[in-house]
Amino acid sequence: MTREDVISKLVIVMEDVFDLDDLDYADNLTAGDIPEWDSLSHVRLMVAVERAFAIRFTSSEIEDFKVLGDLVTAIAAKAAG
Repeated sequence: MTREDVISKLVIVMEDVFDLDDLDYADNLTAGDIPEWDSLSHVRLMVAVERAFAIRFTSSEIEDFKVLGDLVTAIAAKAAG
């Protein structure tokens, strides 16, 4: 799965979780950039990402995500096997 494939699928997941019509992806996007992204929706996002990509993250991995690009990199690495 290419990085672009991950981003395309992640945007769809995020739009669903945050109930957004159009999310403009950027590697440096943070929770502070999306008003709907609070602690509860963060948990929902992580569960949705794990389901969509058939992967699992540890708590420490999730804590290390500082920007959306970090999440994309981690998904691509785990999806690659």
